[in-house]
Amino acid sequence: MTNIRIQHYSDVLCVWAYVAQVRLTELQTAFEDDIAIDHHWFEVFGDVHAKLFANWRDRGGAAGYSAHVKEIVARFGHAPVHPDIWQRAMPTSSMPAHLVLCAVRLLDAADAKGRVAQVVSAVRTAFFRDLVDVSQRGALLELVERCGIPALRIEPLIDNGAAFAALSSDFDLARDNDIRASPTLLFNEGRQRLTGNVGYRVIEANVRELLQAPPGGQSWC
Repeated sequence: MTNIRIQHYSDVLCVWAYVAQVRLTELQTAFEDDIAIDHHWFEVFGDVHAKLFANWRDRGGAAGYSAHVKEIVARFGHAPVHPDIWQRAMPTSSMPAHLVLCAVRLLDAADAKGRVAQVVSAVRTAFFRDLVDVSQRGALLELVERCGIPALRIEPLIDNGAAFAALSSDFDLARDNDIRASPTLLFNEGRQRLTGNVGYRVIEANVRELLQAPPGGQSWC
């Protein structure tokens, strides 16, 4: 029986979220019966051109950001990246991927299959490792189908606006919870927060503390 719900906010194109993906997978495996991870989307790369050419204009533009990303992943060794990352097949926005992932989440809510984490990992890996342009709807639906979900189940949720509504709700949640960076994890109804490049043992310690603490025992007030 699930005891703890963890809200996870990220942008699918965020390199720190890509690096942290393996930690989420390990956490879910280690605490399979004790936790549920709710994936929500937070905009960092809503407009890729604006981010790279405004924020990185004086630091080498796309080439400079590419070098920055490769430097980050080189520190860890478990998150491969394509040598041309952010220089070829560059997505225009993370929003199309977030929209498709919201549709997958809606399917999970309907039939409790728990496929969001698998599709999230597939989309991130496709972009960072295989240089797939994940702002293209066709590429995203192909990835979804590789995960065993027929595109015919995803497209109606986009076409009827349900996925857009779910994505809008994510943005509202991120604002209400004052989410400012990707990735961010919220525990204990928002009382505990881990942001950015946080090691697995720190995340695990937060989960164990919540599992072992008696109800209401987190506050000493």
